[in-house]
Amino acid sequence: MAMTVGDFIVERLYQWGVRRIYGYPGDGINGVFGALNRSNEKIKFIQARHEEMAAFMAAADAKFTGELGVCISTSGPGASHLLTGLYDARMDHVPVLAICGQQARAALGGHYQQELDLVSMFKDVAGAFVQQASVPSQVRHLVDRAIRTAVGERRVTAIILPNDIQELEYSEPPHKHGTIHSGVGYSKPKVVPYEADLQRAAEVLNAGEKVAILVGAGALGATDEVIAVAEKLGAGVAKALLGKAALPDALPWVTGSIGLLGTEASYKLMSGCDTLLMIGSGFPYSEFLPEEGKARGVQIDLKADMLSLRYPMEVNLEGDSAETLRALLPLLREKTDRSWRGSIEKWRKDSDETLKARALTDAKPINPQRVAYELSPRLPDRAIVTSDSGSCANWFARDVQMRRGMMCSLSGGLASMGAAVPYAIAAKFAHPDRQVVALVGDGAMQMSNMAELITVAKYWREWGNGKWICAVFNNEDLNQVTWEQRVMNGDPKFEASQNIPNVAYHQFAESIGLKGIYVDSPERVASAWEEALASDRPVVINFKTDPDVPPLPPHFTLAQAKSFASALLSGDPNEGGIIKATAKQVLNSVFSGHKNKDK
Repeated sequence: MAMTVGDFIVERLYQWGVRRIYGYPGDGINGVFGALNRSNEKIKFIQARHEEMAAFMAAADAKFTGELGVCISTSGPGASHLLTGLYDARMDHVPVLAICGQQARAALGGHYQQELDLVSMFKDVAGAFVQQASVPSQVRHLVDRAIRTAVGERRVTAIILPNDIQELEYSEPPHKHGTIHSGVGYSKPKVVPYEADLQRAAEVLNAGEKVAILVGAGALGATDEVIAVAEKLGAGVAKALLGKAALPDALPWVTGSIGLLGTEASYKLMSGCDTLLMIGSGFPYSEFLPEEGKARGVQIDLKADMLSLRYPMEVNLEGDSAETLRALLPLLREKTDRSWRGSIEKWRKDSDETLKARALTDAKPINPQRVAYELSPRLPDRAIVTSDSGSCANWFARDVQMRRGMMCSLSGGLASMGAAVPYAIAAKFAHPDRQVVALVGDGAMQMSNMAELITVAKYWREWGNGKWICAVFNNEDLNQVTWEQRVMNGDPKFEASQNIPNVAYHQFAESIGLKGIYVDSPERVASAWEEALASDRPVVINFKTDPDVPPLPPHFTLAQAKSFASALLSGDPNEGGIIKATAKQVLNSVFSGHKNKDK
């Protein structure tokens, strides 16, 4: 049998190292699916419940492996469904290739069923490379260039395949004018700034007396280098959410997350520093960085367009984080005065006490912070944790402690709902030996993630173990937005938009062959985690949590306080519960602070 274009694409992807493709079938892409079937799982196809979830899975696969993620869809609505997951990959700078079907070439331009202008549609999200195939001999360089661009530039790319071309016999490009003869292969370069620029950066860092470091996803492969630089400079390190696994939280000078979801220690670190070293981070909220003009800055990033974007840096170093820090380290002088480091370690200790006090505060029925707090010490080595956007991300950011070898992620730049479960599925396919835990709000579960539990039920026996957990924060409220309405806009909770149904997520899990656990008392939280972690099959834990526990930021502005008061004075339907829960949280912070001072 002659090799079809579909067969060639599967073989070429395999030559590039692709071993998994996430997606959903349809007649617009049948030629490639037929080739996947004929390849006898040379490349494994993983069937999501929805194309958006497949694109999230591809993005997560890229995050958790450092390699190319691939998703596939049919034409029309299948292709358009991919967009949200692809934007997640684009905004977090991870390499993903989307392969999409299209109507037959002769029908294009004829207002045919499911005919969309896919090149135009993908132009923004996959602007680095998006092309539609016209003839079989063109497909070779489309695949090669799309993959090389995606992995080389850490971008999203897309290939569009009219359905009739997929079934044609593949032919190599002839040796004549107007043809392209591409090849397979890419080696990541060593990217390091010039010596003179490293020296300028060292001069700034050596002159600083109070150095703060902020790490993001770009520092995930530079753990040892960041530790060495921080030790030499006597610096503290705060972590953007995508860089949460870059450093182990056991280090006493690691202040944890930064920003609205951050710790008071990170806020004090940034407020008090005179020098900022930013490594591989696009953390967007400048109000949580030093005030402009009060600190000198050095930034390291692989992408020039991310340099000096959040803070006006004195020295901008384009380079790989680990390689650049390794080259910078010999130029740095050891700080002998450790008083700044002592302050940082005290702030970190105070923050830990505050977070513990907040997590163990009573709530009705369960304090959501306690869910994450009790999970943290029970996580096994090398666990992978995913989180959804929303209020659960607050507790993931503050209360889950990372150890060396663990991995974690969420939808960072896009901050999309619905990413946690598909991320956790991809994590398990990428690392089937590891324990995977997804922390999910009930809004995201109802939006899309309940359906993806069916994907778990379909595949979990192939993983070799059932070490996969989905923990649902069930508070019947779109909680993060509810609090944003109160604190940012001064509006009371809008019940029509914010209230959502109470769903028995654990019973749904049991109905499809997974294990379900229901928890509605704080005393049961720890044992529920232990039961789930010991299970031999995937588990869904339905935690009944209190929507009135406030996701307190590390620092309240006067404007936020006024808006919050305005919301309550406007007759918030949860007014009584909010006042009581907020008072408990604030008072526990105060009391834990006094205890620390007494010590």
